[in-house]
Amino acid sequence: MKKLAIAVTLSATILGMTACNSDESGNSEVVAETNAGNVTKEEFYQELKDSNGASVLQQLVTVEVLNDKYDVSEEEVDKELKSVKDQLGDQFQQAIQQQGFKDEEAFRKMLRISLLQEAAVAEDIEITEEDLKKQYERMKTEVQAQHILVEDEKTANEVKQKLTNGGDFAKLAKEYSTDTSNAEDGGKLGYFSSGKMVPAFEDAAYNMEVGEVSEPVKTEHGFHIIKVTDKREKEEDIGSFEDNKQDIRRSILNQRMDPQKAREKINKLIEDAEVDIKVEGLEDILNSQPSNPQG
Repeated sequence: MKKLAIAVTLSATILGMTACNSDESGNSEVVAETNAGNVTKEEFYQELKDSNGASVLQQLVTVEVLNDKYDVSEEEVDKELKSVKDQLGDQFQQAIQQQGFKDEEAFRKMLRISLLQEAAVAEDIEITEEDLKKQYERMKTEVQAQHILVEDEKTANEVKQKLTNGGDFAKLAKEYSTDTSNAEDGGKLGYFSSGKMVPAFEDAAYNMEVGEVSEPVKTEHGFHIIKVTDKREKEEDIGSFEDNKQDIRRSILNQRMDPQKAREKINKLIEDAEVDIKVEGLEDILNSQPSNPQG
């Protein structure tokens, strides 16, 4: 978020000065006076261009292209802003300043950019009403589980076979599991809710019955053998399905999104827009610095 904030803050300054960096007499307007000498608008503009010009201009071009392709209403931005304010309460101003935003309006601009990027990415990812309701039900449920984590599939299959033959899960966790935080405790993970585990682990655990032991589940951490020991309804009231629907959709979108494909899509939109950069020294920025939809 901070990177986006810097881009938004500097954009008006740079573009506002590109057409007037010198007056008719050839002398650039002074923007700062000191006893040691003056700083001119031309010097100021050149420094901004050299240090941040490429990223800022690229950001502005991307926003222009996305604005032309997708509709994000003021009401949608207001809703996102209200959601953040509701979550942060009295800490809102302090929180956005810590992220690098000078004020609420700068933060609001970032929200609009994020919604435009989200619209571009979401266009190619189907999320059904059934998907949303399934995730909502997960959010209302806590799962208690144990697991045995190993590095390779061969070892995982070996452990699974021993469990099938009647092996004790806790003892095998102590013997095999590489998760040192719980191996000595039989692989116990306690209760967890949706969003607390990596997606593949969560999918497996929520789709299992109490007492069931999984086949090996591959994640970025290795291979897991999971045993679900209990399921219960969360005590916390998470609100209605409608209250959570947008957040659920965004969560699923983030899980299903391929960042590389998202970048390629936005780059293609910019390419199709036939952008002609007229700032000297920045003509090739769209070829050398691919857009990043995550900011």
